[in-house]
Amino acid sequence: MTSARSPTRRPARLLVQATSTLLLVYLGLLALLWWKQETLLFLPQTLPAEHRFDRGVDVHETWVDVPGARLNALHLRLPQPAGVVFFLHGNGGSLDNWFVNLDIYRRANFDLFMIDYRGYGKSTGQIDSEAQLHADVRAAWRSISAQYAGRPRVFFGRSLGTGLAAALAAEVQPELTLLVSPYFSMQALAAEHYPWVPGALLRYPLRSDLLLPQLRGPVVLVHGARDRLIDPSHSRRLLAVRPQSRHVVVADAGHNDLQRFAAYSDALAAALAALKPP
Repeated sequence: MTSARSPTRRPARLLVQATSTLLLVYLGLLALLWWKQETLLFLPQTLPAEHRFDRGVDVHETWVDVPGARLNALHLRLPQPAGVVFFLHGNGGSLDNWFVNLDIYRRANFDLFMIDYRGYGKSTGQIDSEAQLHADVRAAWRSISAQYAGRPRVFFGRSLGTGLAAALAAEVQPELTLLVSPYFSMQALAAEHYPWVPGALLRYPLRSDLLLPQLRGPVVLVHGARDRLIDPSHSRRLLAVRPQSRHVVVADAGHNDLQRFAAYSDALAAALAALKPP
């Protein structure tokens, strides 16, 4: 009797062993993603301490001290600015490739302030939580906010920075919030790219969808029609939760080349012009 049942039991044991091995591998991958997801979300370009930015005499390099780190920043300062654009950039690169298109702001007579997150460019430290990111952004804004009391404040987020800009805007209520290539939430974006990963595993949910309805001032959503990283449907979904927002779709633009299109520059210039008195 025993030998007759052996051929059946062996494949069953092999199946159980294979399933157990796959489950262990899967759980190992999930554990790795939990502890190392920063390597997927953040792709910094580092710069040597002696690096110099050549952006014109009206651009000044400065620093923001935060707990355990120093954030490098660039500040376009005009003689009599109408207001300021506080810009939070995407997840790759550094100030060296993000602090661009300055003539748009000069023509609009708006100062521009931009930081590098921890570990980006010349900034020290490393990102280790969403709460830390928000705290750093808040500290950077506080470092310049007093200079622009009574003048229009624009919070500008690009890609990764859109969730950070939305969160700060919900606290400060600026005169304009500009979100370029925004995601509905990082949680929703991760579900599209990594459907096999449980949503609860994400330590950076960045819920823009919950924050936008809290904004009282104007909101402009800009998206490239050919964006393959953050699908344009994310902007449409944000528009659905805050219908009074303005929605601009740039035809033929993707995710990384959006700023090269005239429709993008025109939308930005028009949004800034609307804030200035005639």
